[in-house]
Amino acid sequence: MNNLRFSLNIDKNTYESFVSSHIMCNLLQSYDWANVKDNWDHLYTGVYEKDKLIASSLVLIRHLPLGFTMFYLPRGPILDFDNKDLLTYFFNELKKVAKKYHCIFIKFDPGIIISSFHLNEEKKYDDYQNQLDNILSLGAIHYGFTQDFHATIQPRYHMVEYKEDFGMDTLSKKGKKNIKTAQKQNLKIKYGHLDLLDDFAAVMKCTEQRKNILLRGKEYYLHLLKTYKENAFITLAYFPIKEMLHDTELRYEKCLEDLKVCPENAKKKRFTLEELKSSLENKISQYSQDLNKYGEEICVAGTLSVKYGNTSEILYAGMNDEFKRLMAPYLTWYKTMEKCFEMGCLTSNMGGIEGDLKGGLVDFKEIFYPRINEFIGEFDLPVNRFLYEISIKVYKKRQDRLNK
Repeated sequence: MNNLRFSLNIDKNTYESFVSSHIMCNLLQSYDWANVKDNWDHLYTGVYEKDKLIASSLVLIRHLPLGFTMFYLPRGPILDFDNKDLLTYFFNELKKVAKKYHCIFIKFDPGIIISSFHLNEEKKYDDYQNQLDNILSLGAIHYGFTQDFHATIQPRYHMVEYKEDFGMDTLSKKGKKNIKTAQKQNLKIKYGHLDLLDDFAAVMKCTEQRKNILLRGKEYYLHLLKTYKENAFITLAYFPIKEMLHDTELRYEKCLEDLKVCPENAKKKRFTLEELKSSLENKISQYSQDLNKYGEEICVAGTLSVKYGNTSEILYAGMNDEFKRLMAPYLTWYKTMEKCFEMGCLTSNMGGIEGDLKGGLVDFKEIFYPRINEFIGEFDLPVNRFLYEISIKVYKKRQDRLNK
């Protein structure tokens, strides 16, 4: 313990070198995440053993009424949770700092994965009890092994694609079918940065309207792209309406020619051609409507992703629901993850899901054969226990009113 030293302002190179190479590496603990969350104050904390950094955490500081604050360590701290002495030292020192900021409590949700499994496998838990006991010994309050998506700030369950599991061969039957459907529509996949921002923001606006929810806006996506620079990218799928209309019209002309020369007694062949003729007429009608409404090409789906260390996060995704028949999101997500792995990532986090492993998000994401990573959950460490208990009661009453 005498060799340990707590620091409040770790320089960027030292911090990033430690966090990005750690087994618990997570985008939410990256140095630049503080710039994304620019409506919070922040500290870059850590513990040195002699001259070696052995623990760190981005601490976000939220200002509360009457001059009080709360500290939040998203997916932090980054350290060995089996090392009780180190864990205790880190939080004891952080509490000293917290008191100077009139902090009521420290909230944290460490990146401890207690179970990782495929949806078709039996869930098995890792041996996390010692880590949990060490956290609770601090006086921390565990929110429990919640399953509700909104019970904690960060969902406890995430679907994560691992590089070794990725590929067309591991897709579900549904996934292969839907990606094949998208490929038949001649969708054009484009990767970019600020050059694709307008189209991405537009497709996200379509998602807002479809789900009747409020998502981030163009300025926030711009902020992410500028913050993470070459490690952030947009993937978009474009539907070439004019091109598809032209190709379909050519196929239709060929179908009519084949019908002319097809003998009347070739009933099976004529039936097939008549079916094709009807199908092509419907497509020509649909493409003509699309061309009149949207022009020669339209962006139909997109994602925004960020690489950090050997991990990546698909942070936002949207689609134009009027073109859901194209199955564009399946191809867009596949191509997004493909690029992440080409960039050197070992994982691609597809985002949170409900703990009961049901619902539309699970149905969509499971076709890629991801693992379900279950995290240990969220904790509060009271700094001022009296005010903490009051604030929690007020918060619960407010939530109850909102849920009525």
